[in-house]
Amino acid sequence: MAQRVSQLDALVEDKRVNAGLAWLLVGFLLIVAAGSLLQDDLLWALFAGAVAALALVPPVSYRNTEAMLPWEVLVLAALPVLGRELATLALTTRVATYLSVAALALIVAVELHVFTPVRMTHWFAVLFVVIATIATAGVWAVVQWLSDVYLGTQFLGSEYRLMWDFVYATVVGAFAGIVFELYFRRVIPAEERLPVDIREQLR
Repeated sequence: MAQRVSQLDALVEDKRVNAGLAWLLVGFLLIVAAGSLLQDDLLWALFAGAVAALALVPPVSYRNTEAMLPWEVLVLAALPVLGRELATLALTTRVATYLSVAALALIVAVELHVFTPVRMTHWFAVLFVVIATIATAGVWAVVQWLSDVYLGTQFLGSEYRLMWDFVYATVVGAFAGIVFELYFRRVIPAEERLPVDIREQLR
């Protein structure tokens, strides 16, 4: 049993497997973006497209298809999209929004940590993800407001609800920061899944 678990761990940590799973998730996000665009759901088309675009930054920059984010990061980003597609309650949709915002911040944090010389202390890593989540929530609120003004949507119900959205985004951001610190920096360092030549460039 222990041998099977170790074999599974080795498979999941393999660079090619990681890249393959990551590309599948990027494809899923692009399909959702296209579907949302066809349904005139511009905000979620923009979000899914933005996640896919962020995921494509490393392979485009290094011109290497294996230079992908850990697939777990993209799963966290794709789950809110999937949750919203299947949502039947407003609460589920709002929770998906908070998770989406935190997922974007988490992607930025992992890319900075893995693909740049930037190295964060433990406490700053968590703080960075929280602040990035709040900042992304602010940008998302502005996008929703612009949609309400110019497209006639009704995403922002009231200032009271908007303030609670920021509170929820902060809480989810703290959770994302802890996930980043404990998992992607300690349990399974994301840089270990990069091709050897890219790892050498980053040293």
